[in-house]
Amino acid sequence: MKPTSLLLAATLLMTTTPNASAADAPLPPDVAKKPHVVKAPHGAQRNDEYYWLRDDKRENKEMLAYLEAENAYATAQMAALKPLENTLYDEIVARIKQDDSSVPSRDRGYWYYSRFETGQDYPIYARRKDGPGVDAASIQKANADGDFAGETVLLNVNAMAKDQKYYQVGDYEISQDNQLLAYADDTNGRRQYTVRFKNLSTGETYADEIKGVSANLVWADDNKTLFYVENDPETLLTKRVKKHVLGTPVAQDAVVYEEKDDSFYMGIDRTRDDRYIVIGVSSTVSDELRYAPAADPSAFAVLAPRARDVEYDADHFGDRWVIRTNADGATNFKVVTAPSGSTSRKDWKDWIAHRDDVYIEGIELFQGYTAVAERSDALERVRILKANGESEFVKADEPAYSMGLSSNPEADTPWLRYSYTSLTTPATVYELNVDTGERRLLKRQPVLGGFDAAQYVTERVWVPARDGARIPVSLVYKRGFEKNGKAALLQYGYGSYGASMDPSFSVVNVSLLDRGMVYAIAHIRGGEEMGRKWYEDGKLLKKKNTFTDFIDVTDYLVKAGYAAPDRVAAYGGSAGGLLMGAISNMAPDKYRVILSQVPFVDVVTTMLDASIPLTTNEYDEWGNPEQKKYYDYMLSYSPYDNLSKQAYPAMFVGTGLWDSQVQYFEPAKYVARLRDLNTGAYPLLFRTNMEAGHGGKSGRFQQYRERSEMFAFMLGQLGLAGGGAATATH
Repeated sequence: MKPTSLLLAATLLMTTTPNASAADAPLPPDVAKKPHVVKAPHGAQRNDEYYWLRDDKRENKEMLAYLEAENAYATAQMAALKPLENTLYDEIVARIKQDDSSVPSRDRGYWYYSRFETGQDYPIYARRKDGPGVDAASIQKANADGDFAGETVLLNVNAMAKDQKYYQVGDYEISQDNQLLAYADDTNGRRQYTVRFKNLSTGETYADEIKGVSANLVWADDNKTLFYVENDPETLLTKRVKKHVLGTPVAQDAVVYEEKDDSFYMGIDRTRDDRYIVIGVSSTVSDELRYAPAADPSAFAVLAPRARDVEYDADHFGDRWVIRTNADGATNFKVVTAPSGSTSRKDWKDWIAHRDDVYIEGIELFQGYTAVAERSDALERVRILKANGESEFVKADEPAYSMGLSSNPEADTPWLRYSYTSLTTPATVYELNVDTGERRLLKRQPVLGGFDAAQYVTERVWVPARDGARIPVSLVYKRGFEKNGKAALLQYGYGSYGASMDPSFSVVNVSLLDRGMVYAIAHIRGGEEMGRKWYEDGKLLKKKNTFTDFIDVTDYLVKAGYAAPDRVAAYGGSAGGLLMGAISNMAPDKYRVILSQVPFVDVVTTMLDASIPLTTNEYDEWGNPEQKKYYDYMLSYSPYDNLSKQAYPAMFVGTGLWDSQVQYFEPAKYVARLRDLNTGAYPLLFRTNMEAGHGGKSGRFQQYRERSEMFAFMLGQLGLAGGGAATATH
């Protein structure tokens, strides 16, 4: 470690703190180096001096002491900014209607919804019986008035989470006779769930418990058999579909299907018409679906055998399968149909044709029409396709927005529910009558504290990438903003797995906009904002496009006057944390602050280790480093491996000890090595939530506490702390 430069960094964070001096500032934690060679099958070797920080049981005292020391150091360094953190948290929470509820959805004679109570962290899941005068609007009014006389509480998660440091209900399912509830809960954030059962008529909780499963449950029609997915206890991969009959020993649960290929994920569901139970397995480039009658799910047939580079998902309605697929060169996907008993692609008949300029994301089947979720020009849209062949689009009113299908559990209705939001419009649920064209506003997320959407402006710009691609960027800022090159900017990106980061409203970001910041989402390659090719051009041996796209967006926004060149912050998490690590190595001078949450920064070592959760599933995303061409390419951008002696931006890195997706030791190793090599003077803080996993600590307000700390750090670095809070100088 280099205590001299890091002491300067510590002092710099607290520059404006009264009476602060170098002698008063604590040193960042030092941690031992222990030689360790990471070998690849083709003979390549790398030294990883911090490999020892990995402990799969989370029990190594020396490792835990290091994480706690980093936490203590972060707390000490953030002390001067604690008032700002508290202010941000208070602002954010003040915008939230605490006793809010979701829009009820009707299913098999009941209206289902969730609601929160003032001051409570967790939801209450409930339902009301359908009847005369009972609809979504009447239930929302009753909830708002505190009238719960007709309500049946399914799960009061506040009571269930009592005395738990972490708690989450991952899934719950109601039996077909509406009498039994099965739910899956997690008590440490590692996403290893336990299934429990409750009788909704008597309130009795059954003794049956199934441990080590994913949050994915399906009832059979007999109302006593539950299908679930068992995880591998080490890799956490979804391995087996089993079925449990209530009242029988869990140890005797029959294996319905076992997946032998560790590159596939697994999930279970019921079809739209409730006729079939389906088992779906998916890798990055291939899918396979099995189905069995829900009334007698004893034998599962394969809808179409898996084939490399052929992806498909399917639903059943009426007398046919409706299948979304990329088969036959349909890069942006097409929709085909097949008869109910189909077991081969030979039965598939084209229905909705493939288009080079339109990406088909999903479909929802109704009696008399179909809703198609599409994407073109980096914008989402919903197309209604009627039985007579006519089609129309659901309208949008802003240049950059997010629109998608909402909860539509019943197929026999002319009312289509869809969601809408933008960087200035809070989350909204509409329903549209496809016969009459009438549109109803069911709910718009309340934003308290005097929020006025008209005071903010959103726009979409197109940025030329260095190779000629056009990168869409969504922007939002306070009305009256001037592009004079003086403002501070927070640029967000992800760019992996084909996940599209569409513009949506955030109660958190309002606090940044009100302080004069610009917020931008860079829709970089690796996502699917521009269709499937946009994803293909940002993975495997083209992964670096993701990083250069992000940097090119930064250059453009600075040149266009949206931000000062020395006031740009970047933010990403998980695979977006990989992005943060890559741009920090590639262009550290372009960023003043880097915010990195649960970052995937040790790419090569992780992908060489099949025992780490998710590794084998992702060979077709990143490449398999056991093959030298992928090893060399991944090594050329892996953030941990490319740290060097140079000046890095100010950084805030966060993780969760129990994270099963990006293990805590990746950012821990990264921070330790970065402390060795960083020649700059800006601070580096590392925060480990010792009681959380990939998504952070449970509870709806805790996420805002964590974000407030991170954003207070950023605002301090960008000169926007205000009120005498610490601000680092240049």
